[in-house]
Amino acid sequence: MPHKMSSDASAMAPWMSVHPLSQSDSVAANALRAGVAAFKGQLAGIAARAPFDEVMERVEARADVTFEADTVGGVSGLWAKPARAHKGAALLHAHGGWFNLGSANAYRNLVGQIASSAGADAFIPEYRLAPEHPFPAAVADVEVCYRGLAAKGINKIAVTGDSAGGDLALVLLSITSAQGYKGGIAPVGAVAISPVTDLALSGDSYETRAEVDPFFTKSQVAGLIASYLGETDPKHPLASALYGDLRGLPPIRVHVGDDELLLDDSRRYVERAVAAGVDAELGVWMGMPHGFVAYTREFDAARQALSAIGAFLTQRLS
Repeated sequence: MPHKMSSDASAMAPWMSVHPLSQSDSVAANALRAGVAAFKGQLAGIAARAPFDEVMERVEARADVTFEADTVGGVSGLWAKPARAHKGAALLHAHGGWFNLGSANAYRNLVGQIASSAGADAFIPEYRLAPEHPFPAAVADVEVCYRGLAAKGINKIAVTGDSAGGDLALVLLSITSAQGYKGGIAPVGAVAISPVTDLALSGDSYETRAEVDPFFTKSQVAGLIASYLGETDPKHPLASALYGDLRGLPPIRVHVGDDELLLDDSRRYVERAVAAGVDAELGVWMGMPHGFVAYTREFDAARQALSAIGAFLTQRLS
């Protein structure tokens, strides 16, 4: 039976929409949960990179998207290019993987889905990973890549990201939207999917969703975050988007599953953004796991969320 949101008060917030769980998605979510139960909390360390990439490479590919290797701002990566794309516009997508895992190539199909839905070319930077390259290497890489896109004459850029990449995207949003930023144009908007925003791991959902999250445990996440942060304060605004200056940001849309340890990372970030005067909205999808948008074969919710993401990005880039 679906459980209540972690905060009854916030569930009534005008900036939040709660999407019910369909019967077909409930069946698919239970099947996924059973399939990954033996691996919950096990993903950690460099040895996990290959199996993690293998999982991400199974995301459904779009027939209308092609891929092209490139270097932008000195950072190598991959373009996902839909057949029909806005001219002079692009997405910069920071991939997930808890700052330790993931690659541009492994995320190409997920980003291809977003690019196709938005009708825009999307660049996936191969940012440096922890533990070999701890904070702030990943932040520096996505920021210099953003500058590189602007230097190419792209005059409308939206930033997107999932999981840890959602944190990088939202941190980048604060950097590039700041008054006096010297890197060129400000982003026109942002989308974060199941983002990490609080590396202090202080959200209530680390407890309230501990049983229902099919993938992660708090102790597992703490180890991955520690390998990224080292001695850095987890509340450093360039480490955790939640603690950044959110004033003056462009419109933001966040999508998260209700069955995620990271539910409150999304809820609290959007709540703070709205309080700072930002046009920010949160979509909470009941019964959905972390990163559910990648499961377009399995979940109606994934396809619906992608459609909403595409409509928002199309509007911001057009």
